[in-house]
Amino acid sequence: MDPENVNIPVISRPERKRFIPAITGAFILYYLIMMLIAPVKTLNSINSEYGFTPDEKSVVSDSIATDSTYLALFRERAFIQARVDMAASDSLCLSLNLPDSSVNIDIAGVTVSRTEISKMTVSRMLKDRQSYAITSMLSKPLTIENAFSSIPREPLMIKMAPKDTSEYKPDIIPDTADYEPVNFILELEEGIVIYVYQDERLNAFDGIRCFFFDLGYRFVRTWRALKSVITLKVPEYNPYIKLRLPREDAKILYRALPEKGQIALLR
Repeated sequence: MDPENVNIPVISRPERKRFIPAITGAFILYYLIMMLIAPVKTLNSINSEYGFTPDEKSVVSDSIATDSTYLALFRERAFIQARVDMAASDSLCLSLNLPDSSVNIDIAGVTVSRTEISKMTVSRMLKDRQSYAITSMLSKPLTIENAFSSIPREPLMIKMAPKDTSEYKPDIIPDTADYEPVNFILELEEGIVIYVYQDERLNAFDGIRCFFFDLGYRFVRTWRALKSVITLKVPEYNPYIKLRLPREDAKILYRALPEKGQIALLR
């Protein structure tokens, strides 16, 4: 075949106008379907790993895993077990008690600070208190994998060393968190995401800053999902907890937790 005589089909401009929207629409539909599949895949994965497995030697039926009284006791036991495991470490840990609407800072199993939750929103997956698998997953401490915050974990102070004591002057550098809104997001290794926002609106810009902080994280999540979808993978779905806390308490909580801190959760 003579290459010079090969006819390459040319797409006309009207055809391109129809072709591009069709491809875009098909991709959006594909993306939405993958996003709908994501929660189902996550739940199936949790059930597979943490679901009830009856002991062959035990006379207990697997129906106990759906008994409300047993599950209530199991939730309490799982929370206590997670706190006991955290007590083995010397670092500060967090106990998040949703039924009690409180967040506690613990060290060596002793609560040293307690904060009342002003408002909370919990994903449907974590709201399902009848799920044995999720309660089983929460029977161990949850570990912080990534953190996003509107304030630095430690206040940054830059000091110039004086030549001698006569030139010494104390540097009074205010903590930027004294005027910046306190919002942070914790991504846990187990896939749960905890959002913490300050409850107060001290000025007109606090709401706008919170909006852009949240929007920035949404872009991060959307980019991750797009990369998964493009490679024909189901995006990761993350059960979430959104909390509103007093501003000063939120700042203390964020700065008290180590980078790979642990959290016990009672739902």
